[in-house]
Amino acid sequence: MMKVKFCGLKRPCDVLWANRLQPDYVGFVFAGRKRRISDLQAWKLRKLLDRKIPAVGVFVNEPAEHIIRLVQKDIIQAVQLHGQEGEADIRRIRQAVICPIIQAFSLNGDEDVARAEKSGADYILLDAARGGSGERFNWKWLCQIRRPFFLAGGLDPENVRAAIEECHPFGVDTSSGIETAGTKDENKIRAFVSAVRKEEES
Repeated sequence: MMKVKFCGLKRPCDVLWANRLQPDYVGFVFAGRKRRISDLQAWKLRKLLDRKIPAVGVFVNEPAEHIIRLVQKDIIQAVQLHGQEGEADIRRIRQAVICPIIQAFSLNGDEDVARAEKSGADYILLDAARGGSGERFNWKWLCQIRRPFFLAGGLDPENVRAAIEECHPFGVDTSSGIETAGTKDENKIRAFVSAVRKEEES
């Protein structure tokens, strides 16, 4: 079954919509400015979130101690590394806590493909160079990926079915594609989930 991840949830209503639609993961962003939330905000949102839905903390070059602390407090149940983190960072987190680790990559050539293939993370996520920008990257490199991956980068209700058919990902990740004027849009979230699930039924 295709995995679905809604990223960049910030408001209680975002979480309540997720509870109704039951994605496989939601993402709390602890980086940047546009979708960044504080530890306290994340704790409050986690309390509202259905316990069956894991919250993924999204980080960019964050100190491992902070990431580990959020996992230990059960605010997040998975970690997504979206910066220049390396294998040593993955090992450090893994030695301290037990949780899935996702490492994000942008693919622009053979070297990027090789790095993604060799990642020690549990999962890889393939995105545009600027994650959360809503930009689609060149999918031609995906044919070289031999391990399951999450596909991100410009996915929305209108194109996600075509993306699944063309790229055959393990899961799909969306943020700006389910937003209107910079905030999550319930109708777009519903349409995205419907498009993915229709693909599974067809």
